[in-house]
Amino acid sequence: MTFNFNELSFYILVIFLSAWLIQMLYHWILFRRLAFYKKQEKNTSYEPVSVIICARDAYEYLLDLIPVALSQDYPEYELVIVNDCSQDQTEEYLKDLARNNPKINIVNLTQSLNFFQGKKFPLSMGIKSAKYDLLLLTDADCVPSSDQWIKEMVSSYENNTEIVVAYGPYFERKGLLNKLIRFDTLYIAMQYLSLALAKKPYMGVGRNLSYRKSTFMKNKGFTSHYNIPSGDDDLFISQVATSKNTKVCIDSVNRVESEPKRSWGTWIRQKKRHYSTGVKYKPQTNRILGLLLGSRLAYYPTLIALFLLPHAFNISFGKIYYFIIIGLFALIHYITQFVIYHKSAKQLGEKHLGLAFTPIYDCFFMIFTTILGVWSTIFKPKGW
Repeated sequence: MTFNFNELSFYILVIFLSAWLIQMLYHWILFRRLAFYKKQEKNTSYEPVSVIICARDAYEYLLDLIPVALSQDYPEYELVIVNDCSQDQTEEYLKDLARNNPKINIVNLTQSLNFFQGKKFPLSMGIKSAKYDLLLLTDADCVPSSDQWIKEMVSSYENNTEIVVAYGPYFERKGLLNKLIRFDTLYIAMQYLSLALAKKPYMGVGRNLSYRKSTFMKNKGFTSHYNIPSGDDDLFISQVATSKNTKVCIDSVNRVESEPKRSWGTWIRQKKRHYSTGVKYKPQTNRILGLLLGSRLAYYPTLIALFLLPHAFNISFGKIYYFIIIGLFALIHYITQFVIYHKSAKQLGEKHLGLAFTPIYDCFFMIFTTILGVWSTIFKPKGW
């Protein structure tokens, strides 16, 4: 069997095989760490915890969150709730709560106090007001999945641990947008949790994140990136996390679910904020993530080109064998992808994502991520 390649077809084939190989390596070396993760022995020494919640016009959300937060099966903790310039019933609701529950610690901010855009100032005030060194962060529109949330997060701490990263999914709702949001959240989690398990932590999500107050103070909080509205979770973790001080908490009982965006416009604005922080990651992290993105961008277009342009190859043994060989490469990629995504979703308690259609999701986000990432780099988003 011999191939006679013209120059263009040779480059297409080389790019395809390179992208395919890189994808295989990422899936079986990196992502398998999450997909086939085995639970570790947990620490049973439960030190006091300050749960930090920032709320802006979040009265309706707090009605769902606070009862679950107050019913946690944990010996000693407080809820530090930062009322960030709310114009709804949040302040009155929190005052009533504080009268009847000693676990409630309220921090009220007014517009004149918050000179900075984003969540970093209210979060900093909440951390400053925290009674205990061990902090657990979530958002007002989130709800822990069980009364074991605090216990499970704290049990991941060991002697040298300063940071624990975990999964923060979105509620399942009807519609295509919800599936895209939840698939995107799963894929991002596969990246940052797998890299953390590989001793290369670079981010967490503020919906479900823990670190020590002493670590926050020692590193001067968010001062190195205070001018960026986002990044209170990923940029801070990127700055302070190391291979030795960061642990991962993976368990269905420590899920903290959040209300997803209901419109395309609000979701796109949210993603623009998130993408704007990516350029601030450490160079090594950006190289790892960049190579992964590059292989996604290269794989599907070259696969399609190879299927659509068999005449570009002078194939002496017949086109049927050509299509079989290319099809086998595609099938191996698809099976690998499905197995890793399915196992990862199962680890994180995700269901009903339609992972059989992962290549379609991949193609959508390949285009979406590229366009929005470039846009966010050029036009800086504001607010949170």
